[in-house]
Amino acid sequence: MPAQAFEIFGLKFFESENEADEDAVLDPVNYTVTLNVTPAVEGLEDELRDASTLIADEDDPVSGSLGLLSKARNDRKRLVAALYENARYDGLVDIFIEGRNIADLAPDATFTARPVPVEIRVNPGQEFQLGSVSVSANGVPMDAEKYELTPGSSAASVRILDAEAKLLRDLRNEGRPFVAITDRDVVADTKTGRLDYTLQISPGEPVPFGATFVDGAKDVDPGFIAYMAGIEPGETFSPEALERARKRLMKLDVFSSISVKEAKGQAADGTLPVQIEVGERKFNYYGFGATFSNTDGAGVSGYIGNRNLFGRAESIRLDASVSRIGASVIDTTGRETDEFDYDASLVFKKPGVLGPDSVYIGSLEVTSEHPLAYDRRAFALSNGVEYALDEQQTINVAVRAEYDEITDYLGSDSFVLGSVPITYTYDGRDEPLNPTSGIYAKLFAEPTYEFKDGTPFLKARADASTYLSLSDSNRFILAGRLAYGTIFGADLEDVPNDRRFYAGGGGSVRGYAFQSIGPYFPDVVLPGTNEDFTDTPTGGLSLFEGSLEARIGVTENIQVVPFLDFGTVGDDLVPDFSEFKLGAGVGARYLTGFGPIRVDVGIPLDPGPRDASFQIYAGIGQAF
Repeated sequence: MPAQAFEIFGLKFFESENEADEDAVLDPVNYTVTLNVTPAVEGLEDELRDASTLIADEDDPVSGSLGLLSKARNDRKRLVAALYENARYDGLVDIFIEGRNIADLAPDATFTARPVPVEIRVNPGQEFQLGSVSVSANGVPMDAEKYELTPGSSAASVRILDAEAKLLRDLRNEGRPFVAITDRDVVADTKTGRLDYTLQISPGEPVPFGATFVDGAKDVDPGFIAYMAGIEPGETFSPEALERARKRLMKLDVFSSISVKEAKGQAADGTLPVQIEVGERKFNYYGFGATFSNTDGAGVSGYIGNRNLFGRAESIRLDASVSRIGASVIDTTGRETDEFDYDASLVFKKPGVLGPDSVYIGSLEVTSEHPLAYDRRAFALSNGVEYALDEQQTINVAVRAEYDEITDYLGSDSFVLGSVPITYTYDGRDEPLNPTSGIYAKLFAEPTYEFKDGTPFLKARADASTYLSLSDSNRFILAGRLAYGTIFGADLEDVPNDRRFYAGGGGSVRGYAFQSIGPYFPDVVLPGTNEDFTDTPTGGLSLFEGSLEARIGVTENIQVVPFLDFGTVGDDLVPDFSEFKLGAGVGARYLTGFGPIRVDVGIPLDPGPRDASFQIYAGIGQAF
């Protein structure tokens, strides 16, 4: 990569005049390098080695004697900067090439030895502390203690510069876009080991936002982009508001690049314009996939969509899938069937219906499925709004109409349902696909009315996950999950099978078959047979389940994850906590740029009639 210049206290270090990256080295010269730090200081030698390009590039030849001399002189600046970063302002760095100090060498000096011996000698000097500290804005003293700039504290340059950056950031957050440092005076006294520090700042006045201008939009309405940015003229300037606007526009999924920044100067009316630059992405997209299992048969799926249907980021997407092709299974009546599953959905989204932080979501769904507990054919229509309360909290409210035909061991029945599903989500994770810290919580409530029998009921569920990293490198992470749900207002037989609670499977208690945990229909003789066999779960009115994982990084990209899952389903409002099912196992994660690739092997510790000796699960992202 090209060399980069940097500044410490107004002094420029390591500035390259020629940044050309040439494949071939002219007149290659090899060298060897030694580093001597006297007197030794614990940990300092390692930091100096990390700062030295002579040491880092020792195996790569330089271009002639001039190239080696130039590299050594730049390296000396880097090493002096490393001493400053460790509060050592009277340290000495001398570099010798063939025994000659580079400070005494002419620019055209030549070296004859091969490889050329290079020696770096460092006298670290004393560790400085802050002496007098004066920070003022337009001559008015500021609270330097707030930024830990106090006499007697460490004078490390990196700490002082970090405090300066925080101070300037705080002033900008007060609505002052033109804050600037007007003078910085730093005096190191070698006799006392003190660094006197004076900083003068021109904060500027708070400025209101003005009009929003948009560049780069071709097919997306520029006025809509400005509206969705959500920056109101007259509001006080805020860097956080600019960042929120950028994230809000990114969620529209129609841009490949977005820049939201304030103008360089105020408009004639004293306001500060906002400039948005966007790059549009392709709006039409499609995809497909296929699966095969020796137990579940083959499956195909596909989707097609458009991200900007009418020019205001309206999206529409059609998904369809067919599975269990060629599979032969025992259905809920105990008979063999080769009927396949299918589902299709059409989802339309329109952002900005109730302000920039809202999106309307409408959907049509058609489903035919045959899980362990029931067979179901359904048609559903849903209309709702999702609203972001802030960057971490979201609420979704919808009105849903659904028609179901469900068959279980007792026979077939149909249901006409109207419901209002409400979901509140709090997402405080640092990373959605591979979290290492934070909390994720979801509260769900769905009041429902079944029109045929006149049965009202309420389904409620709470889920929470938390993550704790036990190392700075995130190589050891503990993760935990709990979920509790219950159904009020109706008996079990009056609640449609698909609305009941089930446990078991990859997203529940690993090791157990999907829906296999919970109450079962009693064994009876099937009509026309002499078999006393059903082994079909009924589902329940309550659920409690959870998981514990230790995500252990064995390499930079590979994790080993032992886990323990537990869960129970009851046929009353409160689950029977004495009937826990435990599943244990181990998984592997391969960390990629788009999320972890996950494989888990779970073992049921108390298997039921439908459970195998183990289950294998695969996917993208952590289990929770």
